[in-house]
Amino acid sequence: MSHLDNPSLSAPVKNDPRTLNGWAMFDWANSAFALVITVAVFPPYFLQVTDDVVQIGSLSISDSTLWSFCISAAYILIAIVSPWLSGIADAGGRKMFFLKFFTTFGAIGCLSLLWFNGMSTLWVGTIGFIMAMIGFAGGLVFYNSYLPDIATEDMYDRVSARGFAYGYVGSVLLLIVNLIMILKPEFFGLPAEDTLPARITFAMVGVWWIGFSQIPFRRLPKDQVRGSDKVSVMAKQGWQEIKKVWRDLQDQVQVKRFLYSFFCYSMGVQTILYVAAVFAEKELAFATDELIYVVLILQVVAIGGAYLFALVSERKGNVYSLVTMLIIWTIICVLAYLVEAKKEFYYVAALVGLVMGGIQSLSRSTYSKLLPEDTSDTTSYFSFYDVLEKAAIVLGSFSFGLAELITGDIRNSVLLLGLFFVISLILLLRLKVRHADVA
Repeated sequence: MSHLDNPSLSAPVKNDPRTLNGWAMFDWANSAFALVITVAVFPPYFLQVTDDVVQIGSLSISDSTLWSFCISAAYILIAIVSPWLSGIADAGGRKMFFLKFFTTFGAIGCLSLLWFNGMSTLWVGTIGFIMAMIGFAGGLVFYNSYLPDIATEDMYDRVSARGFAYGYVGSVLLLIVNLIMILKPEFFGLPAEDTLPARITFAMVGVWWIGFSQIPFRRLPKDQVRGSDKVSVMAKQGWQEIKKVWRDLQDQVQVKRFLYSFFCYSMGVQTILYVAAVFAEKELAFATDELIYVVLILQVVAIGGAYLFALVSERKGNVYSLVTMLIIWTIICVLAYLVEAKKEFYYVAALVGLVMGGIQSLSRSTYSKLLPEDTSDTTSYFSFYDVLEKAAIVLGSFSFGLAELITGDIRNSVLLLGLFFVISLILLLRLKVRHADVA
């Protein structure tokens, strides 16, 4: 049953500044995980405290390949359950319930990493990381789906960019504190020759994540539970919602074209973000503190990049903006394959920052523009979007790890990602997006 079937369920007021800022604060909260755990600190820490070659049964793989496969495992799980959960959320009016659940689940995963200090606790590190990844990815399904509920179409690009900008600023602030703790542990009364300072930063991410999430929890529209409270009944309703969206998509040519392209370039974008630090540590011998400096540069550039491409989109259209970024992403892969010096890698990182925020922000807002204007099943629609992204990450990260396993050279894995961008670029050139008037 949709909102349209029950007029007693009133729609939230759109473009309310307090609600929009509260929504963006969720990016402030969970982006700390995306930056500290998946990019800046945890990847090099994982390589530092694990053996170069890890034995899994009869299979010997490198620790960087294991890292890629952990990412794949997390996203396989979330890709399987998120359509069911988002369908239940739409059918039963429980977006906020699941947003809170995944946020708490992910924060607990971060906190558990406090006890990951070497090969003897590798199971803690892998399970805790996978838990946190599931919490992060699962929460995004419901967070993204709020955008059409709280903003009008002409505000999608700006509001989406605001969320990413908040995320970059908040995560950078925490990363700076983490950097001081790692480089100057004596300021905090911590031992210098120990893994404890890094492990404390992982726990800090969990506290930051759950703490700042309380703001959007209070400001976003509350759940308006409808239908049966029984899980079995809601599950059935959830599948019905998903089937309905799937049937609707068959007649929506532009949505399908976008999703095909989105799937291909997400294999590249998301994988690059997750393995960039591993590549820098293995190929260019970057130390943890140097990697943090790289990430800080990347994040600062990304703030401007998100707003820059939102502006380009308003003036030239979403397709023009996305095509431009995909060309830059392809160039990034070629440059990363060729890079030999740390200085050169800084330039590549700056390019990544320029398009990182823009492509994520505009992907979300472009999809919002393509959705049927009268739909109330926004979570189910965004489930397809998010499941495709998760499946893309599974395929992208697995392909990256497999290419290194087969060829023995991580650079070949990077070049493979460039092919994904070329394919997505070809697909995107056929897309037509309605261009909303700017208020």
